[in-house]
Parts: sequence; C-alpha cells; structure tokens
Amino acid sequence: MFRSLSAALRVLYGAAALVVFGSLFAVAALLALAVPTLRWRRRVVSGLAHLGLLALGLRVSASGLAVLPADACVVTANHSSYLDGVVLAAILPPRFSFVIKREAAALPVVGLLLRRVGSEFVDRHTHGGRHRDARRVLRRAELGHSLVFFPEGTFDERPGLKRFHVGAFVAAARTGMSVVPVAILGARRALPPESIIPRPGRIRVEILGSLVPPAAPHAAEALRDEARRMILARLDEPDLAQAAATPDRT
Repeated sequence: MFRSLSAALRVLYGAAALVVFGSLFAVAALLALAVPTLRWRRRVVSGLAHLGLLALGLRVSASGLAVLPADACVVTANHSSYLDGVVLAAILPPRFSFVIKREAAALPVVGLLLRRVGSEFVDRHTHGGRHRDARRVLRRAELGHSLVFFPEGTFDERPGLKRFHVGAFVAAARTGMSVVPVAILGARRALPPESIIPRPGRIRVEILGSLVPPAAPHAAEALRDEARRMILARLDEPDLAQAAATPDRT
C-alpha cells in the first residue's frame, strides 16, 4: 500500500512539475521573441532554465567552470536525457551555440526558441544535408563562435557511452579551437529516455579540461578519442562503442 501511495505521489509531483516547467518554457519562447539581442536572449533562457530545473526538483551543480577558455572553444558532452541541453544552457556562458539535430527545428515552440537563441541544426539522415550543415557549422566556428555538441548524436534506453561522431572535433581541429570535454552525471536517472515524468534529485556537470588540437595528422580523431576517454572515465556507465566492436563469442 505504502509503495503504491509513494508511486502515486511521485507521478503527481512529476506532473505538477512538468506543468510549471512547460509554463516557464512558454515564457522563455515569448521573451526570446521580444528581447532584441542574441546575448540577452541567451541570458534570459539561462535564467529560466535554472528556474525550470528547480521546478522539477533538480539541484544542479557544476565544477570546473574556470577551465573554460576565455576565447572560442568547442564543448562536447555525453548525452543520456532530454534534460542535457537544458542543464548546459543553465550553466554555460551566453556565448555558446548548441548544435542540434534538424528535427528539433520543426517542433512547435521548441524550434522557435532554439532558433532565437542561435542554435545550429544539422541533418543526420541524408549525405548532402550532412555535408551542407557541416560546412555551415564550420563557418560558424571559423568566425569565432563557441559551440556545444553532443557527439553521440542521440540517446536511448540502454545506459552507456556510444561512439562519438567526428564532426565536433573536425571543427575544432580546422579552426584551432580547444575542445572542452564535459561529463553530465545524474540526468539519465532524473529523466530516463523511456519516461516523461521527472524524478527529483541531483545533476552534476563536470568540466574536465581543455584539449588543444595537436599539430599532427588525424588531429580530429585524436581529439575525439581523448575527449571520449575523459568523459567515459567519469561516468558510471559501460563503453558501448567497445561493446559493439567486441565480437560475441557465446
């Protein structure tokens, strides 16, 4: 009985928190239309992201912010929940553009907000679209814009770190920008991929260092491998790329 009551209370709390979070999201979209400058739109969204996470019962802490380079850089983070982008929007300075799958641009309200805060959308499904969008993102990097990538590209119900796509690291290597690996801990538990009801708790963001592109062939691949190694070392989750590469001998 007590277990059923506890589960019911969790659902009620999560539903109420989602209503508050959704209301803040709508306010963010309206303010993004009204605020004239990109930097201030991002500041507004960052503040509302903080409030939204509090409304969901989530306490977010960040370590290593002093490691972020003062000039343009590329942040790369693990991806395990829809909360990941909200969390990074709450803690990162307003100079960052998020690189997001193109499907998000078509979502009502969400797409509008993402466009108004300067997000870059990339096609994951067609060869021509991928190359076109990669060139556009590279031009943004060359102009000195700081970027945020989730190099796994997606997430699902299976815990673990997937293989990293190389696009973020190509942008860094070609422009000479540092790569900043970031580990997000606790987001999967707070909002699992199979759920729409958040669970209160803690989310930690750890900024792990700053990697300078090496002056060597295959610099992008070297950056990718080192950033992934650093993030994996902080996660209590399996290496799905290694699991996929290991033949099943059973």
